[in-house]
Amino acid sequence: MQQYIDLFKALSDETRLRIVVLLSKNELCVCQIEEALKLSQVKVSRHLTVLRHAGLVKCRRDGTWIYYSLAEPKNKIEENLYDCFKKYLLKEKFFSSDILNMQECISKPLKEIIKK
Repeated sequence: MQQYIDLFKALSDETRLRIVVLLSKNELCVCQIEEALKLSQVKVSRHLTVLRHAGLVKCRRDGTWIYYSLAEPKNKIEENLYDCFKKYLLKEKFFSSDILNMQECISKPLKEIIKK
């Protein structure tokens, strides 16, 4: 039962939900998430930590860059939630500016995003 409580607690925050929706579309570097959501590195990192502890996201290091993506679903509930993110939430008007910002920033080299 605790895993479900942690899952829904992690998703109950607007910023974390915005991050998960973006990650349902692409693997992203922390700086790309910052740029897409127009948030500070500290805030993004704090929310990614909560999502990682809930088992929703995983990270990988590539040199100095840390990339985040959705973790593999561990059960049917997570599997259905991920489908919901991809099929429905990506199309919601609320997330459209985040997605446009993300698409713009993933077309730029990471070093260009960092210099801002």
